[in-house]
Amino acid sequence: MTPLKLIGTWIDAVVFDLGRQMRWTFLPPLMIYFAAGFSGLTMIVGTFFVKEYLDLSAAYLAGLAFWAGLPWALKMPLGHLVDIFWRWKWLLVYLGAGFIGLSVFIMYLVLTQTTMMQAIMPISAWYVTSYLLAPSGLVIQDAVADAMSVEAVPRFDAKGDAIPLEDARAMHTTMQTLGRFALISGTVAVAMLNIYMFSGIEALDDAAKTATYAGIYLVALLIPLVSVSGVVLAAVQKIRMRRNLLRRGLSDAEADTLFERPDEETTPNPWYFIGGAGFVALSLTVGLGDVPYGQEIIFAGSMAIVLLLMRQLVSVLPPASARALIGTAVVIFIFRATPRPGDGLTWFEIDVLKFDQQFLSILSLITSVLTLVGMVVLRPLMAHRPIVYIVVLLTLAGGLMSLPNIGLYYGIQEITAAMTGGVVDARFIAILDTAIESPLGQIAMIPMLAWIARNAPSNLKATFFAVMASFTNLALSASSLFTKYLNEVFVITREVTDPVSGAVTTPADYTDLGILLILVTALTVGLPLVAVTLVQNSRLRTPD
Repeated sequence: MTPLKLIGTWIDAVVFDLGRQMRWTFLPPLMIYFAAGFSGLTMIVGTFFVKEYLDLSAAYLAGLAFWAGLPWALKMPLGHLVDIFWRWKWLLVYLGAGFIGLSVFIMYLVLTQTTMMQAIMPISAWYVTSYLLAPSGLVIQDAVADAMSVEAVPRFDAKGDAIPLEDARAMHTTMQTLGRFALISGTVAVAMLNIYMFSGIEALDDAAKTATYAGIYLVALLIPLVSVSGVVLAAVQKIRMRRNLLRRGLSDAEADTLFERPDEETTPNPWYFIGGAGFVALSLTVGLGDVPYGQEIIFAGSMAIVLLLMRQLVSVLPPASARALIGTAVVIFIFRATPRPGDGLTWFEIDVLKFDQQFLSILSLITSVLTLVGMVVLRPLMAHRPIVYIVVLLTLAGGLMSLPNIGLYYGIQEITAAMTGGVVDARFIAILDTAIESPLGQIAMIPMLAWIARNAPSNLKATFFAVMASFTNLALSASSLFTKYLNEVFVITREVTDPVSGAVTTPADYTDLGILLILVTALTVGLPLVAVTLVQNSRLRTPD
């Protein structure tokens, strides 16, 4: 085959095949995922609002962030609730949209009707209320969107024939890829809109700044509108599809079988609600009690609860599928639990490499945009290769992409800049590293989500998504703990000066950063490869 034909085949598999697999039924859950990404619109304005208008300490805000994370602990029982009330799950999207809309509207009124709001209760109390309402709405909508992403993939073609297994597998992978694509597209839209709306704000007076902040909150009211529109669109699609089937001569029962879940009834399992309650109770007890080793206790307790619920899940699967799911979950858990360098690397980039806020923002935007491109480019690979193959590939790529950071610490930019007339400097290397590395982290979850969409029992799809998401998200907590421990051994400090006297209270010390980066790279590559080797040589081997 000629190079031109190879390029044409690759473009067809990456771009045109995505268009062939796209279905209008994919759009409703994608709208909800996009709204979730777009919800970050108020993050920057909220930070400045606290800084300029509220007297809240950093410790208080850190505690507030802890409470805001608690609604996500409820995703497990919410997922099961979605399965139980499958036909009425759209009502939960309206409920979540109500919470999000109320959160945004409170802040809009605080900025535009300050006197009236302050007469009801303190502005700080309004802010806390708004801050806690938003994640409550988002987690409700996320649980429903996961279920809708399964429902969006058709089981039968236009003639009523069952879609072949390989085609269904590809469509599920496409749906989950597009779900992550929509989520990150929301963050890209936020970045671009913030750049536009904050343009020239440093020259504005206080009143004009307040008006700008209020305008951003007003735009943020589009967030619940987008997610609700997704539900309305799904209802319209179902009505039209049902009418078409009835026109072809099918009975009501036959039409329902073709596009509704054939076994709608889900028997409530109290363990999922008990587990969710236990999760919240443990977090509240340890969080309020300021217990020593609180993070470790919450992690261990949460892991025990999630493993108990996973045991409930796999019991309904055939033995071979149960073992494959456990093996897949273990591999992805280890992949996501590997440590990171921590904030010391960012401090080094700011203090030594002189990366400023604008350049770091550019790196963030590049990451989001290229993650979208990476998902599209690697989608055919995820659709046709086993999950462990993808994990090994991402592991090796991640290790390779850690090398530029190590090189920057040891001064490779001085050599490359001298050889290229200053073109390949530290910023060039950082952009190149970001451009290549950005797709890796987000891609890791897609194959497992697609596996659940294909293989989980149809009456427990949302429950499977919620529990497995909780398990793999615990891997991120493990990664944070692992990172903390390494940073306690290899202590990195940045220079801190007294704001009054200007005296240096903590000197900068990046001596151990090089060793830390090398060790983190070795663990990032070694641990997943060991996990894959052990799993693939055991009864948990996953062929899918």
